[in-house]
Amino acid sequence: MHVAPLDRAALLRGRVAVYLLFLLSGMSIGTWTARIPSIKQGLGLSEGELSLGLLGIAAGAIAGMQVVGRLVDRHGSVKVMLPMAFAQALALILPAFVPNLAVLAVALFVFGAVHGTLDVAMNANAVEIEQATGRPIMSSFHAVFSIGGFLGAAAGGLLAQAGLSPGATFTAVAAVIVALALWAARWALSLTAHPAPTGTGPATGGGGGGRGMLLLGVLAFCCMLGEGATADWSSVYLSESLNSSDGFAAAAYAAFSIMMTAGRLAGDRLATLLGPVNLVRACGALAACGLGLGLLAGHQIAAVIGFGCFGAGLSCIVPQVFSAAGRRDPARAGKALARVASLGYVGFLSGPVLIGGAAELIGLPRALAIPALLALFVALAAGALRTPPFTK
Repeated sequence: MHVAPLDRAALLRGRVAVYLLFLLSGMSIGTWTARIPSIKQGLGLSEGELSLGLLGIAAGAIAGMQVVGRLVDRHGSVKVMLPMAFAQALALILPAFVPNLAVLAVALFVFGAVHGTLDVAMNANAVEIEQATGRPIMSSFHAVFSIGGFLGAAAGGLLAQAGLSPGATFTAVAAVIVALALWAARWALSLTAHPAPTGTGPATGGGGGGRGMLLLGVLAFCCMLGEGATADWSSVYLSESLNSSDGFAAAAYAAFSIMMTAGRLAGDRLATLLGPVNLVRACGALAACGLGLGLLAGHQIAAVIGFGCFGAGLSCIVPQVFSAAGRRDPARAGKALARVASLGYVGFLSGPVLIGGAAELIGLPRALAIPALLALFVALAAGALRTPPFTK
């Protein structure tokens, strides 16, 4: 994949377009999350009923990822990601105007399907832009997604505090999403020269076969399991196992999120300096040792530091895994990313359940050692990320 020097300005605009898509995608998730309590109260749902409705997001995302890979490979990432960016605005609004749990589940299925489809397509385009740039830039895209999530959650919280309904909140944020999507549509850059071949021959470019791609998916699963587990159980661990106040308990996930965003902002420079394999080895070791030592210390401050180190360690791994998956076989990047992202998403969803079940058997402190051990496995298996060098 080559871009002539005279296209440098167009390449920069294409990179900004992908940033905008990652930003609006994160905003949609953050805004939805901030207004879940209002949706729950408005429909009179119990915790169990809400959980059933939220399964719609997971089911929709996984379903969308099963078809988007073929669409991206056949038609190009731009022709998939731009319509999905506009659809994300509509999909965000739908859950605010449902009359009951059943319709909520359907609306959230649509929301999840659009989000999952956009996720794969924009990551595929990010891989194209990264390859054309000739150096690692994937971490910065994921950092922008994290920033978008924070902005969306902040906007949702502020608008809720101001007394706006979920419908008004989602509509306001959807307008911003449409504006960002229009901007991205003007600058988006398609670098797919030819449609993907229809054959099923082996992937090219350094071992892109089924086993190699499966291992990349497993690495994504391990990391995103840790993300999901931390989101649901870090505050519980500080509150119940270490007897901290509810306010201080929230610092665990705050530290994790802040350090993950900071790590992703620094990730591209680190990947250039160390190389993807060495970076993932170091990050996996940091995540494993940081969380492990934080748990062993059994102290509130140590636990917060441990979860912060865990976030910093995980921050760069998934972006590098996605980059490696897309670069293994550029002609089938969509299919590869869909497989890897699907496994990662399953890990994110199953993480809280796995840790909760393990906590019943061995206690929460020991159960939280599972993500640390998985991070250590990622460090040991980092060689799976070897890909051909970047070329301009």
